[in-house]
Order: sequence, then C-alpha cells, then structure tokens
Amino acid sequence: MVTSVHQLDDGAWVSVNDSREVNVSDLWQLARSDFCGCERADFLAEGFVEVSAAAGRVEARIAGRCIVCGEEGVTDWLELGRADPEAGEFRSVVPESVHVPDRRRRLATPE
Repeated sequence: MVTSVHQLDDGAWVSVNDSREVNVSDLWQLARSDFCGCERADFLAEGFVEVSAAAGRVEARIAGRCIVCGEEGVTDWLELGRADPEAGEFRSVVPESVHVPDRRRRLATPE
C-alpha cells in the first residue's frame, strides 16, 4: 500500500494517511549536521519545507533556527517516523533524542 504524506496549514503540520501526525515548534537535537557550526545543534522547528515517504519511512526538510548560535535555515532530510499503511499506524520519532540529518534526496515523490 502507498503512504500518503502532505504538508498542512502552510507547513505547520505533516499529515500521514490523512491524519495530522507531526507539528512544528519541537526542539530537535541535530548531530553531525551542516546546518550550523555547533557540535550539537538545538534546532527549533518553524515549518516543514518538503515531505517524503519511502518504504514506510516519513521524512522532511524543516525550516528553523539553532537556539544556541542563532543560525537560520533549512535542515537536510530528517526522519519523522515510520508509517504502516496496512495497519493504519504511524510511529513518530522522539524529537528530543539526537538526530543525524541525511543529505541525500529521497527518491519518493510526495503525494
């Protein structure tokens, strides 16, 4: 089955299979990131720029700022969670845990 992923409300929410699942304003800890010069960026999410789903993995590029150094911009791809379309379940990652953005462009096209 296909996982349907959309941005809603001008990038404030990500909808997975027609259910609002992830919103902005979370604080993400980014490691090994090119986002800013901080060893570990405390990234405040302000808006979803792009979303994608591939093999059940839901990812996004997020606009925001590092609250440590003040740098603003857009992250590389971050995993938001996993979707199981057959069971109709979405399991979100924990934003407060440490995440490593992925520079590679996902092959899946958002629907």
